Amino acid sequence: MSFSPVSHTQDDALHIDAKKLAANLPYFDYVNDTLHIDGVDSHTLKQQYGTPLYVYARRAILDNFAAYTQAFASIDSQICYAVKTNSNLAVIKTLAQAGAGFDIVSKGELARVLQVTDGSKVVYSGVGKTPDDIEYALSADIHCFNVEAVSELDTIEAVAARLNKTARISLRINPDVDAKTHPYISTGMKDNKFGISHEQAIAAYLHAKQLPHLQITGIDCHIGSQLLDAQGFSDALDKLIELIDELKTHGITLQHIDLGGGLGVRYIDENPVSVNDFANLLLPRLQKLGLKLYLEPGRSLLANAGVLLTSVDVLKPTEFKNFAIVDASMSELIRPALYQSVMAIIPTKLDTTGDVQTWDIVGTVCESSDFLGKNRALPLAVGDTLAVTGAGAYGFSMACNYNSRPRPCEVMVDDGEHRLIRQREVLDDLWRGEIA
Repeated sequence: MSFSPVSHTQDDALHIDAKKLAANLPYFDYVNDTLHIDGVDSHTLKQQYGTPLYVYARRAILDNFAAYTQAFASIDSQICYAVKTNSNLAVIKTLAQAGAGFDIVSKGELARVLQVTDGSKVVYSGVGKTPDDIEYALSADIHCFNVEAVSELDTIEAVAARLNKTARISLRINPDVDAKTHPYISTGMKDNKFGISHEQAIAAYLHAKQLPHLQITGIDCHIGSQLLDAQGFSDALDKLIELIDELKTHGITLQHIDLGGGLGVRYIDENPVSVNDFANLLLPRLQKLGLKLYLEPGRSLLANAGVLLTSVDVLKPTEFKNFAIVDASMSELIRPALYQSVMAIIPTKLDTTGDVQTWDIVGTVCESSDFLGKNRALPLAVGDTLAVTGAGAYGFSMACNYNSRPRPCEVMVDDGEHRLIRQREVLDDLWRGEIA
């Protein structure tokens, strides 16, 4: 794809063409030079709900989900949303109503899912499941556990035996495939903590076969996040097919294959593989394999369906650098500080006459890593509103109360309508549950 909304000047400032960027985000556009989100004026949202504010476009979420279901419609498949991406109940309910299953990694995430649907389409991943977690999941009759260690098989067996239940299990295999992504979001290399090594896989399955309260249903892998091409998935699929064929020689026949999630998105000028191209690369082998496919997308469903709105409170030019201090921070959006992620920051009101300067967009948290973006060329004034795009994924779900900052509210917009889906925290919420 040739589209790019970005240019750099000699001083290395990042110039983003806000109109071009918004035009390539579904349901985001400028109307009379004001940013609208699925027909709702961003300034209306700021006036009613305040900032910082997370805003999600419901129809964008549904379109992104439909892209997966349509791309893999030729085979039996289940798209399981990765709840860690954005665990708001309204988001979960929107996807449940569309037919999604859910990939969860904690008892708390399962509890969220159970608020709006049942456990029949839930796959439970995660490296540290406790007996209490397992009992809760068995009681919810989840579809299966993605087992990440041989010892976990024995723990699940013990809990299932005590409850006189049968636990459906799939082994998460670490295929030692380089996903070519940030090391903090790579999950399929041999030095990552996730999964059972490819070399140990057969022995682990044979051990599971001997445990009477386990039912082997599938095989699973997840190689990383924000993957811009599909080659890693293709390599991992080949390695899983090798194991599937070998398992048959031991009398173990599987029902499903789970290729995890991780398909990347465009934050500014990345060129991620499309869902259709991703599917076309894998489908010939999957069709021949004949197993039900599970996928666990998250970022590609939510990232570009959401923005974080934030207000400019202070402009602080210095002889070395200009700082624009906003009311959002690393407490609300930690991705830039944690992963050095470069996310687009655009004005909600276009100003073609203002003086463009280069700014670091920073928050008020007492850390030098507290920034949303660096070297951004923008015409700014105190009181302006900025939109951090791509913030629907791993935004609010990673937010915290560091520096005793109440977490922001969340709003869902849908074809010109908007509603609150999480209240803004107040000061009393900061110490709720504490004992002085």
